[in-house]
Amino acid sequence: MKSVQISVHFEYSDMVERLLERIGVEAYIRYPMVEGCDIDGKHFGTQVHPGNVTVYHAQVPENLIDRLMNTLQRFRDEKQGHRHVEALVLPIERRLSDQ
Repeated sequence: MKSVQISVHFEYSDMVERLLERIGVEAYIRYPMVEGCDIDGKHFGTQVHPGNVTVYHAQVPENLIDRLMNTLQRFRDEKQGHRHVEALVLPIERRLSDQ
């Protein structure tokens, strides 16, 4: 199991959720409309720095990591407006869960 964090401009949240569902990632935490800074600049939800970021955090089985990252890379490469998508894969050292 790995911890995956994905950040995306909030307007692409639905697309990312469909990607996660299609890959088989059924559970995640979504932090909608947070402030952030990426390659496109600051996104603070203001007139000076418009837009917001949505962050997803999911525990993903190791056998799905490559598929997830490849799918996110294809999404990112699809068009210039998706170039801000970022994803991190982190180890999970300990986990408290019913699963």
